[in-house]
Amino acid sequence: MSTFRTIDHDRPLRIVQAGAGGMGRAWLRTIAADPTVELVGLVDLNLDTAREALAELGISGVALGMSVSEVAAQTGADAVVNVTIPVAHLPVNREALAAGLPVLCEKPATPSVRDAYRQAAAAHAGGQLLMISQSRRYFAALDAARAELPGIGQVTSVATQFFREAHFPGFREEMAHPLLIDMAIHQFDVARAVIGSEPVSVVCDENNPSWSWFDGAADAHAVFEFAGGARYVFTGSWVAVGDQTAWNGEWRIDGEGGTIRWDGADAVSVIRPGSRDAPERIDVPSGVPEEIAGSLREFVACLRSGARPENEAALNVASLAMVEAAVRSAETGARVDIAEVRRAALAEAIEIEEDPATRAVLEEY
Repeated sequence: MSTFRTIDHDRPLRIVQAGAGGMGRAWLRTIAADPTVELVGLVDLNLDTAREALAELGISGVALGMSVSEVAAQTGADAVVNVTIPVAHLPVNREALAAGLPVLCEKPATPSVRDAYRQAAAAHAGGQLLMISQSRRYFAALDAARAELPGIGQVTSVATQFFREAHFPGFREEMAHPLLIDMAIHQFDVARAVIGSEPVSVVCDENNPSWSWFDGAADAHAVFEFAGGARYVFTGSWVAVGDQTAWNGEWRIDGEGGTIRWDGADAVSVIRPGSRDAPERIDVPSGVPEEIAGSLREFVACLRSGARPENEAALNVASLAMVEAAVRSAETGARVDIAEVRRAALAEAIEIEEDPATRAVLEEY
């Protein structure tokens, strides 16, 4: 639906980053290592945190401030990378978009589907790109697995097992649904990419073991139905103190023509009918930008070409809706219709949106 302004100069894109916390430091390192971009500004509500992050990484010559629009104007920035906490995504993104700047925003897009719709519509109204960094779409092994999908025909079943002992002092350990909201959105988003259709419904159960160091439920188990009949099954934990999977989880993808397995790291294999004892190991290319480096590279490439990224904000709403629906199912014990979740969120977004141009876009969704 949306189009956005492209950037046609050939110098590196001048980037202002918002957020200098733990994930912010990872982004600072990634931006510094990418020759297609240049960090010109860093914004944080705590300027001492910003100074400490830059000093820790040996980065100098960067403007500091507490306002994205002010630092961007001061530095002549081309784009913003938003690494603030989720509740700050909407105001920071809207400030950047209003200043005429495209944004690459950390996931989740916002804490609610309602506000994800609002910021996607604001981007469209302003003719700017807003892309959500679903960084776990960017793995060479996942690309190799997706390339094998035509060989197994229509995908009928996808399953992910995810088990990690995750310690994240701070807001994640205080969240009501930490695994579903902060982690499982990665796997849910990849499931959309693998299955190739949109989710229809979900049944989800979650719990928090007695030994958990999280305030909210850190175990979750969900079954999604997708358009066309495919099922996606997610089972995972952030308090698995024994055997560990990769951070991507372990994946099994089934179709009429066989099974694709991905260990979540660098091993991809295909098992075809009649050859169960001889799995075909798939070559995985090297040197491909992965995780947030891959996300940044796609953002820059799309700003140059005008191509629509896989996780433009309006498209990414579907992944966030999977999370919101799973949370609702876990809370109620009932099957939840995802289209209804989206309809209700959109209606609420239209009702509370105060900007006329943004509201007009919402009314077209």
